Amino acid sequence: MFSKLTKGLLATSVATSALLGAGVASAEDMVALLLPENVNPRWEQQDAAAFVATMARIAPEIKVEVFNANNDTSVQQRQAEQALTQGAKVLIVIPIDGESSAIIADTAAEEGVPTIAYDRMINSLNTTFWVQADLEGMGYDQAMHIINNTRDGDTFVMLKGSPTDPNAAVIHNGQLRALTPLYESGARVMGYENWTEGWDPTIARRSMDQALTLLDNGVQGVVSSNDGNAGAAIAAMEEQGMAGTVPVSGLDCTIQAQQLMLLGLQTQCGWRPLEDMAAAAAQVSVRLVNGEDFSDLAPQTVENGVGATVAYVPVGSYSAVGVDGVAYVIANDASITKEMVCQGEAAETTFCQ
Repeated sequence: MFSKLTKGLLATSVATSALLGAGVASAEDMVALLLPENVNPRWEQQDAAAFVATMARIAPEIKVEVFNANNDTSVQQRQAEQALTQGAKVLIVIPIDGESSAIIADTAAEEGVPTIAYDRMINSLNTTFWVQADLEGMGYDQAMHIINNTRDGDTFVMLKGSPTDPNAAVIHNGQLRALTPLYESGARVMGYENWTEGWDPTIARRSMDQALTLLDNGVQGVVSSNDGNAGAAIAAMEEQGMAGTVPVSGLDCTIQAQQLMLLGLQTQCGWRPLEDMAAAAAQVSVRLVNGEDFSDLAPQTVENGVGATVAYVPVGSYSAVGVDGVAYVIANDASITKEMVCQGEAAETTFCQ
């Protein structure tokens, strides 16, 4: 469940940052937000929008430049170089690849510019700050949902995330924490699994088609690591007349995922308060631009993949299931309204009437 304490602390921090930032930054100050891709709508529609809105509220004198690398690591590196050339005082990076993005943080550090890892960790000695939810726990919740809605001997398909995204492995580890004992005992069967390069739904769809062919449609559960994969799996099962009979997990609770949940096609999605993640990144960005300490905003630390100690703000999460889950997300996510969800076929559901 989402932590009310975390939400309260973040709200307090916003107010504090607004006071500290006022009149300190100069007119030419700029921060750059580097998005990984536009396959998943959350990056531009939720994360970037929330970050830009928070910055406008707490530090309107600081310019925000948003870049999107479209799943190309070399493009993301060039965009970071462009931002530094333009005089960025802070880089907020959602890396495509946790390893290659270290080049971005290291290059920025050479110019005295700090790098914030947003959502995905950057394995660099120069990563200044990280904000994220407990993704391993969210992966565990995904798997447990599928387990709890299937029976002994049932066969699963696992549609994992991008192999270059460090978060994908963390989510998968959480899934395996729940599933491995059942796989080993035979209580559940792992029928097919595959990674999804770039979290591309087209690749996930191809994987699901292959799984259905290989298993002769004998699939009773889909452990999907995000909503894009879930939607692809559902589309593949619709062609076989199976959609709505097989539990499917997800992550992000996008508008499309919530519509599929109202229609009974997707059954679970993991939700994080993205506006709070963006707010935390914005608050720290303002402090860094102003050369101020931010340790009170990030009292925890974690160790990244190269052994660096990184200041960390954890946010809560929620396993949304069915119609009640959709209602919870709409009530708690400032970026999504009931009107946005109640479109198309979903508009005809009881929830939307």
